[in-house]
Amino acid sequence: MASSSHTVNFAAPRKFITTFKNDCKETFFPDDPFRKFRHDKPLQKFSKTVQYFVPVFEWFPRYDFRLLRYDLLAGITITTLAIPQGISYAKLADLPPIIGLYSSFVPPFIYALFGSSKNLAVGTVAACSLLIHETIGAVASSKDDPTLYLHLIYTATFFTGIFQIAIGFSRLGILVDFLSHSTITGFMGGTAIIICLQQLKGLLGLKHFTSETDVVSVIKAVLQYKNECKWQSAVAGLVFLCFLQTARYVRQRKPKLFWVSAISPMAVVVAGCLYAYLGNAEQHGIAIVGDLKKGLNPVSIHYLNFDRRYLPVTIRAGIVTGLIAMVEGIAIGRSFAIIKNEQVDGNKEIIAFGFMNIIGSFTSCYLTTGPFSKTAVNVSAGCKTAMSNVVQGICMMLTLLFLAPVFSYTPLVALAAIIMSAMLGLINYEEMYHLYKVDKFDFLICMAAFFGVSFKSMDVGLLLSVIISFSNLVCVIGLEFYLSHLSQFQVGLALLRALLYVARPAPCKLGKLPDTGLFRDTEQYPETTSLEGILVLQLGSPIYFANCTYIRERILRYIYEEHAASEAEVEHVLLDLSGVSSIDMSGIETFIELGRVLKGKSIKLGIVNPRIEVLEKMTLAKFVDVLGRQAFHLSVEEAINYCLFTFDRARKSAAEASSNNDDAA
Repeated sequence: MASSSHTVNFAAPRKFITTFKNDCKETFFPDDPFRKFRHDKPLQKFSKTVQYFVPVFEWFPRYDFRLLRYDLLAGITITTLAIPQGISYAKLADLPPIIGLYSSFVPPFIYALFGSSKNLAVGTVAACSLLIHETIGAVASSKDDPTLYLHLIYTATFFTGIFQIAIGFSRLGILVDFLSHSTITGFMGGTAIIICLQQLKGLLGLKHFTSETDVVSVIKAVLQYKNECKWQSAVAGLVFLCFLQTARYVRQRKPKLFWVSAISPMAVVVAGCLYAYLGNAEQHGIAIVGDLKKGLNPVSIHYLNFDRRYLPVTIRAGIVTGLIAMVEGIAIGRSFAIIKNEQVDGNKEIIAFGFMNIIGSFTSCYLTTGPFSKTAVNVSAGCKTAMSNVVQGICMMLTLLFLAPVFSYTPLVALAAIIMSAMLGLINYEEMYHLYKVDKFDFLICMAAFFGVSFKSMDVGLLLSVIISFSNLVCVIGLEFYLSHLSQFQVGLALLRALLYVARPAPCKLGKLPDTGLFRDTEQYPETTSLEGILVLQLGSPIYFANCTYIRERILRYIYEEHAASEAEVEHVLLDLSGVSSIDMSGIETFIELGRVLKGKSIKLGIVNPRIEVLEKMTLAKFVDVLGRQAFHLSVEEAINYCLFTFDRARKSAAEASSNNDDAA
């Protein structure tokens, strides 16, 4: 056997300060946001730093009429959805309907200043509306003391903003990653179930109902008050619901007709108002929204209630709803950004949400974030920048000044149908079945959230799912605590340390040792060489929900660093998965998203030596079919040879095309 001149590199250990700085960078700045202007002059650096934190200064100077045409259409379109949804979700939170309209006026302007997503449309969301009602309603009744209830809602919204800004500026967007894809799927499905059941009160025209949200309590209430049911209300509700679902079906079958689904809630509201006004609906047992006064948002900063009796509840409501709002808003923003081959900075989005909610709490708004339905309509309508939110805000201002009283005739049954239609779209049966086929443990996590929310409460379902997600880690720490009698503080530190280790694994770039077939870490072995246009990365930890976003961001950063170092375009990215022992659905979804991003950059993705458990899940999840079997390789050397072969084939094709063109000339 031939001997090698290379040996293990026993270099002097790095200094603590070096490793500490590197660990902090990877934990809090995994995307290295300031890399693009690190070497600029001080004035340019200051200008770009301001643009980074206030993105409007980056895109607005380049704004022109061509972009405005698209954003104007998108803004008007999402306003037609914001009006009925604003009124509906305010009723869901047991707030005066006008608060829902207020919440679609001020926050869009704030997001346009601080938001980094070109696609996100902001507004109220059903899940947080119900959760904040459930939490605040435990200490203040919206019926017995509506003023106190409203003031506590404002206070909870204020704490949501404080929490989100603290998370964003501390670069702790990592917390969002701790809610897995399975948890979110189950939580949203369970939330949709209980919200739909809550709408039976409006759909059936009931005057009395339970304040509980779980399935059993709601069914008992329907049976208990069945004598109050109004058949007129039920018939109208079913007609409205069938119309809305038909419009949704049309959009799914014909995506170009997205506007049919977008304007259908407004059509229901207008039809309901006409019916209620001309047909005296109240005399037939169909309740209406009631008084809606003209005028813009009144100042509410002096209504914030910091009374010791209510402070724990408002803080808890603010933190829990703030976390859910962050997860929903960032997930939606990222998903649409990936489709357009764009990137969204999660921490910047959290800061934007925080400012929206703080200023919103001062101006009679309650919690807002980026709803999926409005964002999908915004994208389908052709939005180009955050200016579509400004257009939405202006349209809502005109509505509040001139049209608000018109919507006072909106039947509650119409609002119930709008909410039910929106919620039915959140129950992702296909994804749940997909989880069952691919990963039974992920399916268990999903079902824990789904049934926990449906049969107990939203916060219990969410907590139960998160505990199961981290069950292995919690068991290890718990066993250590039991055996060594650690203090609670020490256990907390141990858990935090373990979470950071698993959430921030250490991928490395591989290079070839000269005169060998060995590929090693380029940082540990500086003498290694790399082929131009081919980037080889090694992942050495399980890939799952807590670290998959970081891994995607780190891979994209490696690509940028490679291009900056050699000024050559990366054409192939090879991921060595020899050390990856397991992967969950969130990890597989991340690889699918990464493939789309790289495809948009004309970069091909290759997978090297996946272990049996990883490959089985990739096969069951259809990732192998998406990427193609030719993209999977047994070794790094074989993968590089395949890349070189494609290079040669591309050059020959280009040469033949050039020759044919010359002959034709």
